[in-house]
Amino acid sequence: MNVFVILGVLFLALIIIIPLVEKSGMSVSPETTAKLSRFIWPLLILALVIQLIMFAF
Repeated sequence: MNVFVILGVLFLALIIIIPLVEKSGMSVSPETTAKLSRFIWPLLILALVIQLIMFAF
């Protein structure tokens, strides 16, 4: 049941957020995207390590 509540909230958030972002005309430059993309893999690895530690204990 909790899964359906979470999915419903996420779906409603997308319905609300997507039109707002499209109306604002916000765009991200390729330089900003490149700067942010170099942090994604280390953060994913960190999240995986934390989950493994939590699973072990």
